[in-house]
Amino acid sequence: MRLTELDTDRTVVVKEVEGTTNMKMRLESMGIRPGVKVTKISSHFWKGPVTLKVGRAKMAIGHGMAKGIIVEE
Repeated sequence: MRLTELDTDRTVVVKEVEGTTNMKMRLESMGIRPGVKVTKISSHFWKGPVTLKVGRAKMAIGHGMAKGIIVEE
């Protein structure tokens, strides 16, 4: 399942990150990599940013980046 398809207030484990090398490196620098638990806090209906909690940090990423994050429960 892609992170964009996940309901809000759900905690999941990142299974895979798809995308360009730069996108993968950027997400990894934010702590988003396979094996890490993330909680989807909110998202916008029209492909706006997705707000996540990774560890203690809260962050927003673009819809395109979120679409490349494959998660499992």
